[in-house]
Amino acid sequence: MIAELQCVVLDCPDPRRLAGFYRSLLGGTVNRQDRRWQTDEDWATLHTPAGLVLAFQRSPDHRPPQWGDPARPQQFHLDFGVPDLHAAREEALSAGAALLDEGPADRGWHIYADPAGHPFCLVRH
Repeated sequence: MIAELQCVVLDCPDPRRLAGFYRSLLGGTVNRQDRRWQTDEDWATLHTPAGLVLAFQRSPDHRPPQWGDPARPQQFHLDFGVPDLHAAREEALSAGAALLDEGPADRGWHIYADPAGHPFCLVRH
């Protein structure tokens, strides 16, 4: 092993707001003290109860991916397991997510965008 993943960093226009959005989905603590990072107006973190750390970095010229447009591809996305796909949908939308693709009724996932435009999936587990 060469390295250990410390966090996933998302570029965005408003780091604290996006950290709060993901806290509403995953729980956890925004900007918890951590020797690895200094938080400020350009950098926020979310330490989740599962141990995952997401970080959010200000990018003033952030251009969100455009779902289905190869000129502005998603590049990566996050998958989150949920026990009830429809209940999770309502909570994600009320937290500020945008539905990108619900798919057929029997499909086990829905595709959303966070407030900065990054795609993520809620997947029934």
